[in-house]
Order: sequence, then structure tokens, then C-alpha cells
Amino acid sequence: MARPEQVLLMALVYALGVSVAVARGASLDFDHLGVAFAAFVPVALSIHYANEYADYETDLLADRTPFSGGSGALARTGLPRSLARRATLASGLLSVVVAAGGFLGGLLSTPEVALLLVIGALGVEYSLPPLALAWRGVGAVDNAILGGLLLPAYGVLAASGSLGIGDFVPFVPFALLVFVNLLATTWPDRDPDAAVGKRTLVTRLSARTLRGLHIGGVVAAYGSLLVATGTVIPVSVTFATLLALPFSVWGAVRYTRVRSPFPAVAAMVVAAAAQFCAWAVFVA
Repeated sequence: MARPEQVLLMALVYALGVSVAVARGASLDFDHLGVAFAAFVPVALSIHYANEYADYETDLLADRTPFSGGSGALARTGLPRSLARRATLASGLLSVVVAAGGFLGGLLSTPEVALLLVIGALGVEYSLPPLALAWRGVGAVDNAILGGLLLPAYGVLAASGSLGIGDFVPFVPFALLVFVNLLATTWPDRDPDAAVGKRTLVTRLSARTLRGLHIGGVVAAYGSLLVATGTVIPVSVTFATLLALPFSVWGAVRYTRVRSPFPAVAAMVVAAAAQFCAWAVFVA
């Protein structure tokens, strides 16, 4: 059920946060950075397994793309849905044990543990009651906050030992691209989601409105990037991020007209990789 490529992407976004902190004067402590990410992994797995459990019925109906829906492992293999529930509980328990052990052992700070708890809670509540945010039409916003803001901020915190409101600002353009990515990846599952009562944003809005929202997200992403350039974001990082722009434009043209969310996914991944490399070069 796990998706190694998603873990790699999360590692990249975490590293992006680390690179921003180092560019601003933090020192690299690879041992602590490794411990902090290791503590995050079971949290990420519990979020993923919760999504697999919640999306079981959708996955039975959906014609998956490589980038949309769950892993499809349960539907494909015929394994029981309860397996995902047990995996969610086991990884959630492991998350608590690791975080508590890291804190008591002096390996994780109070802010790091607190942020892990927030990430875990928002991630699980994306899929499961009582909030079930994805089912209430706010899953894309929740995911953008989690993957676009909180995860890189966790990297900043792990590297620098502190975290303020201003530390979130460099990641706003990326978070908006994550939001656009969610619009794109949930589109192919629009009908199956509606059939099982999962009222995602794309099931609630017309295709025309969604296209406008998609374009608005792209404009906001690159607009905020330009506004922050030279103050919060170095010029080199801005130019690197613009490598993702062709994919964003391509995705905006195709959105709701083609099932594949590839352009929006590519824009998000290219932006993360380009920003990481640019911040790393900026450090040097």
C-alpha cells in the first residue's frame, strides 16, 4: 500500500526546508536531521494508510492514473479493507512511541514533537472522521497546508531549532502549487468520489469554475513568488522555480479536458527540486 515515490517527495520537501534554514545561517547537524525525519516517517505512513482505508470504495470504482487515487493495492489484490485500518493504527502507535521516545531521550524538541502531532492530526483528518476534510470539500486546502507549508517548516525547525511566522513565507508559492496539484489529481476520481458520497472540491464545483480556480492558483503561486523575490526569496531561487512554469501553463490548458494530472504533478515536483537546488547553491 505504501508508495515509495511519495516518501521520496516528502524527503525532498523536508530537505527544502532544511536548505532554507541553512541559507539563513543554521548549521547542518546530519544526525539530528536524520532523527527528525525518521520520526516523521511513521506519521507519514499513518496518514497514507488512513487515506487508503477511506478511499477503499472509490478505488474499487475508479480508473486510476499513475498520479490519482490511492495505491489501489487493496482493490487490485482483493485484500480486506481492515488491513489498511490495522496499518493506520499500527503506524499511528509507532508515531507516538517514536515521538515520545525521541522527546524523552532528548533527541526531539518540544516544538518538533508538537509540529509532528499537528501534521499527523491534520493528515489523518484529511481522510477520517470526525473531520474527514477531503469529504467536506476542503481536502485540497488541508493537503496544501500539510505538504506545502508544514512539512518544509518542519525541516526549518529541525535544522534551526526555532520556527516563526516568517519562516513559512518562502514556501507559499510551493504550497499554492500543491493546491493546484490536488485539484488536478482529484479530477479523475470525480465521478467515483461522488458515487460513494465523497464530496471533494471537484465534485462540488462545475468544470468551468474549477478551471478558473486552477488558473487562479497558478497565478497566485507565481505572483507570490515574484512579490517575495529579493526580500524573502533570493533571485536565483525565483529563476529556478520558473522551470516549473511551462508545466503549470500546460496543466491549466488541459485541466478538466484531459484526465491525466501529470502537468500539475510535474510542476509541483520540478518546483520542489529546483527550489531545493537553488537554495543549496545560494548557501554555497
